[in-house]
Amino acid sequence: MGLLSMFSIANKKIGNQFEPFIIAEISANHNGSLNKAMQIISAAAAAGASAVKIQTYTADTMTLPLDLPDFKINEGLWAGYNLYDLYNEAHTPYSWHEALFKHANELGIILFSSPFDETAVDLLVSLNAPAYKVASFELVDIPLIQYIARQKKPILMSTGMACEDEIGEAVEAARSVGCDNVLLFHCISGYPTPIEEANLNNLLYIKKHFNVEVGLSDHTIGSTAAMASIALGAVAIEKHFTFSRQEKGPDSEFSMEPEELQSLVRETRRVWQALGVGMLKRSKSELKNIQFRRSIYFVEDLAEGAVITKTDIRRIRPGYGLAPKYFDELIGRKVSKAVKRGEPVSWDVLKSED
Repeated sequence: MGLLSMFSIANKKIGNQFEPFIIAEISANHNGSLNKAMQIISAAAAAGASAVKIQTYTADTMTLPLDLPDFKINEGLWAGYNLYDLYNEAHTPYSWHEALFKHANELGIILFSSPFDETAVDLLVSLNAPAYKVASFELVDIPLIQYIARQKKPILMSTGMACEDEIGEAVEAARSVGCDNVLLFHCISGYPTPIEEANLNNLLYIKKHFNVEVGLSDHTIGSTAAMASIALGAVAIEKHFTFSRQEKGPDSEFSMEPEELQSLVRETRRVWQALGVGMLKRSKSELKNIQFRRSIYFVEDLAEGAVITKTDIRRIRPGYGLAPKYFDELIGRKVSKAVKRGEPVSWDVLKSED
């Protein structure tokens, strides 16, 4: 039995026996507007998401306001920014958090966050956050992970860029202070991630090697990787979410829009339903078709006491007679009464063997 057989967030159970837990990540898609952030939470709830996630940091808790080469981004989606300016533009102000948590609670959708330092954790504790997410880039911040773990709430950790030892150290950091509710998200920290680099088979390895439930923090475009991950055992999916990719922002290019999120919720649930329970058991839709399998029928009229030969019986459809596996056993047996062509063979029309 895995450590997370009863894993849950705010009474929402998470695991292979429950429908997928879909997280809409707002990140920087509010574009500096509290009203927009609230509207995105509302849209995520309307699309059927299980939870909404925000990020809790300030530019000053993330980095230094310097233009030195180490602090500049030279390529990729955010080329041209220095780190301080990017985080200053993208952050969700601490002063918004209470209103966002209240709004989510009124809508009946779970809201939690990724804290990036201890002050962020303290803020989330004061708001009774039901869980915490550790971002891929923070997976190596062992003191932060231990600080979060001491809050005794579920921890979701993304594994982007991490090697096996680093993932193991992060999991051990949480468990060492008494937190076993760890869910690891396979993640490729490319923005966006090319589908051919998604490497979803890592889900299988992570689940087995670290004895945890697994999810997918998905930065690919579309929902292909997310749906495939459910078939590989993922119990949770995280996707960036926005009203419209036309509302340009730091994360908009690899974010889902409302109709896409609604489709993701629906289709991942269908994939999960298709997986079933992993037991060889006839489904309800199969039961009515058993009658059309092959079975053994008399194909000649036989008088009482006649000896059955190979030409007297056949394995044919439908399935009301004896199973085909008994065919050879029936040869040479006598019938206990007269039988007609087209009558199913049953044990009660055979004479008992002395």
